[in-house]
Amino acid sequence: MKPNIFFTADHHFGHENIIKFSERPFESLEHMNEELIKRWNERIGENDTVYHLGDMSLGKPDFTKEILDRLNGNIHLIKGNHEGATLTYPKRFAFIKDYHELKIDEPENSNGKQKIILFHYAMRTWNGSHRGVWQLYGHSHGTLPDDELALSFDVGVDCHNFYPVSYEEVKEIMKKKKWTPPFAPRN
Repeated sequence: MKPNIFFTADHHFGHENIIKFSERPFESLEHMNEELIKRWNERIGENDTVYHLGDMSLGKPDFTKEILDRLNGNIHLIKGNHEGATLTYPKRFAFIKDYHELKIDEPENSNGKQKIILFHYAMRTWNGSHRGVWQLYGHSHGTLPDDELALSFDVGVDCHNFYPVSYEEVKEIMKKKKWTPPFAPRN
């Protein structure tokens, strides 16, 4: 069985002020950290693949290592703007990049693949955006209005009840978008 693929961003482990800034429903920093770990591990198994689109932890390196060791899955990190402590433990990650173009086998697509651009920040246009390529991002903590005409959206925890989202869930969201290829023949 092939591993499940998940996307997430903006956990901000160890960052007390994010509870206030993003109006997170946690009564303390410890409560937030524990709940985020619990929800991550409820969805993600040991062999699942996770693409974390940045801002994993704002805690100290030892604290961050402890958290990372408790998270399930094969984690790929797309760097955000708050990655200092996380980068002190590079061996926890399958890779660490600023940007990644992911290709997933997708039998429903004519070419048998779905390409996804992974970046910490939302983009208005990206490689292949006019050809059905998706773009997933974090950083904005749900503050950007979703563009229903673009095949992009925020996978940050603040937008998904503090859970990672699966590839299948992303696919369902993308199917509801009103995107049409800009160079398609018009009737």
